[in-house]
Amino acid sequence: MPLFNPQVETAPRERLQTLQMQRLRALLTEIDGRNAFYSERLRASQARPEDFQTPADLTRLPFTTKQDLVADQAAHPPFGRNLTYPESRYTRFHQTSGTTGQPLRVLDTPESWDWWGRCWGYVLAGAGLTAEDRLFVAFGFGPFIGFWAAVEGARHVQALMVPGGGRDSLQRLQLMRDTRCTALCCTPTYALRLAEVAQENGFDLHSLPIRATVHAGEPGANVPATKRLLEEAWGAKCYDHAGATEVGAFAFECEAQPGGMHFNEAEFIIEVVHPDTGRAVEAGEVGELVVTNLGRPGFPVLRYRTGDMVRVATGPCDCGRTFLRCEGGILGRYDDMRTVRGVNVYPSALENLVRQVPGVVEFRVTVAKRGALDTLRVELECGDGPEPSAVAQSVSDSIRHHLGLRPEVKVVPKNTLPRFELKARRFWVE
Repeated sequence: MPLFNPQVETAPRERLQTLQMQRLRALLTEIDGRNAFYSERLRASQARPEDFQTPADLTRLPFTTKQDLVADQAAHPPFGRNLTYPESRYTRFHQTSGTTGQPLRVLDTPESWDWWGRCWGYVLAGAGLTAEDRLFVAFGFGPFIGFWAAVEGARHVQALMVPGGGRDSLQRLQLMRDTRCTALCCTPTYALRLAEVAQENGFDLHSLPIRATVHAGEPGANVPATKRLLEEAWGAKCYDHAGATEVGAFAFECEAQPGGMHFNEAEFIIEVVHPDTGRAVEAGEVGELVVTNLGRPGFPVLRYRTGDMVRVATGPCDCGRTFLRCEGGILGRYDDMRTVRGVNVYPSALENLVRQVPGVVEFRVTVAKRGALDTLRVELECGDGPEPSAVAQSVSDSIRHHLGLRPEVKVVPKNTLPRFELKARRFWVE
């Protein structure tokens, strides 16, 4: 199994933590007095760079939230105070998707952008990509960072990168075939859409030499039923990764795929805390992921509360990496949870239930008010195979059995529901 940085990825835990703290002190030294946003926080906590000797010392710093960064940009437009250098040092602009609120604008220096590429080098090497591979990036480029960094990651693992922008789905399939690509990078939703287009046009996906699909932009690739559909459609192994514009690409799946992702502890310090108290959870408990990036001094984030629900696994992995693992991948987001008739409902859990039913091509879930109570409404597009009415009944039965809710399930005509290239939005609240 190829490793991107074998000496660090297989380092004993004690050595790894020593390296992390050395880099943290160097980062704090670099930003202290230069970055107005974090210098203010360091002064308030009465902490100096040399005070951080062990991971436990991180608790001297306050958490950072997306709301903190967005509010700072609103008060100091357009880019806020979390910039360590003069604006003339920055050469890359991106912003968050804005699906959960006001977009956050992020700038990178050439050095920080190269760090982004290294983080994606770990992602692609985790999926087994080498200089022998040809990576198709099915993405029309815009301010969303999603796959810009994948391009840089391909350079770091020396794979040939084939860009797929400016083409429709069928043209992208044809380009993949013509260039004999061995790996595909896109959102899991768009990979399923490409498979749908292939079927509609008599294009045999299995004629492509694709052996790995690497996914970003949304969490679907770690949903078991969605992962199975992707692997069946493409005849290739499906790899998930996790990251965020404001943080970096902080987790990836390896070829061993032990039921989760590795945290990239070469470039990040990982904490898992109780979402209400902010205290560290016990080993094996679900908590909120908190991330500190170590190689992005131009736009650092310290103790960033991601809102992601994770459970850390510490056992060995067959790939040889000693990095902590995120058991089951990202389990959901705390801010995505909706309470429907007293039941806590997470989009990822619903997606898994719907995708498990054969015959579902696309779906949309809406939480709607019916009098004093919420109702779960599910719209389905069905393909060839089982009768649509039977598919709808199976989806209804599965949700009722696993969640104790009686949803309204409706089959809609083909191509009624929206299709997505970037982050899909299948869950709505009226």
